[in-house]
Amino acid sequence: MASLIEAIDIKRKTFFEFEGAPYVCLEVEVSKPTARGGQTLVRVKMRNLLTRAVFDKTWKAGERFGEPDLDMVEATFLYSDGDGYHLMDQESFETLTLSADMVGDDAELLVDNLLVQVQKYNGRPIRIAFPPHVELTVVSTEPGVKGDTASGGVTKAATLETGLEVRVPLFIKEGEKVKVHTETREFAGRA
Repeated sequence: MASLIEAIDIKRKTFFEFEGAPYVCLEVEVSKPTARGGQTLVRVKMRNLLTRAVFDKTWKAGERFGEPDLDMVEATFLYSDGDGYHLMDQESFETLTLSADMVGDDAELLVDNLLVQVQKYNGRPIRIAFPPHVELTVVSTEPGVKGDTASGGVTKAATLETGLEVRVPLFIKEGEKVKVHTETREFAGRA
C-alpha cells in the first residue's frame, strides 16, 4: 500500500491524492493556533492534474492523503492532429497521446523532436513537464531601429514558430533561434 502524507508535511510541488484524483501543491500556508487547544490548520493552493483546475483548501494538520501512482517517462514530441498531441516514449517506443485540454497553453512550447518528461497517472499520460528552456525560431519581428534605446524601449515583440509571442532584445532578427523560459515564457537568450 502506498504511504500516507499528512497535511502538515505537504510542501510546494508535493504530489498527493485527494478524493480519487492527483493534485500538486502550488502554495502552502500553515497557521499555528494562538490559544491553547486550537487546531493547526494547513491552507493549500493546489492544482488537479487531470482537469488543471486550481483550488484553495484548508485541512487540519493531522489529516492524511495517499500518494498518487505517478511516474515520469522521457518522451519526444512527434506531431499534433485532431486527436491530440503525440509523443514517443524513449524506453518502450510506444506512442503517448495527450488531449488538447491536457496540454493547454503548453502547446506553444512544443516543437518537433523536443525531449520532455511525460507524467503518467495509473499508467495514463496526463501532462508534459518541460526542460527549463526550449529553443524556438523567430518567424516574425520588427527590425530594430537605431535610437530606439533612448526611449527606454529596449525590447520588441517577436512571434516564434509555435505562435508564442515574446519580448526580445532589438538585435534579434527573423530566422534566429532563441531560448525561452518554459515557466515564465520569457526570452532567455540566443540559442
